[in-house]
Amino acid sequence: MELEGKIIQLNPLQSGEGKNGTWKKQEFIVETKTQYPKKVCITAWGDKIDQFDLKENEDVVVSIDIESREYNGRWYTDVRAWKVEKAGAQQYDTSEPDILPPSNDPPMDEDPPF
Repeated sequence: MELEGKIIQLNPLQSGEGKNGTWKKQEFIVETKTQYPKKVCITAWGDKIDQFDLKENEDVVVSIDIESREYNGRWYTDVRAWKVEKAGAQQYDTSEPDILPPSNDPPMDEDPPF
């Protein structure tokens, strides 16, 4: 799922120790650019924090996973970012073009020279 909007707030980086080792997370608030703007708190975890290079007032497209879980009879919803792109950023294709260079072979409508 994708969400497009502006980062209006970066919350402080949080870190700690868990049973699987050290963890870190950063929450950021994105305001959508719809007729009725919504504010969504999104979490980035681990190495993604540095990879995303988040900045306030930046327009972004965020790819997210949404998951809810139950704990002691209450439900909690987590919105996790797995990809963040700058809105309007041009994507460059570094693969080879589909166009082949011109050939020195004779055109196909001519008879072969042998």
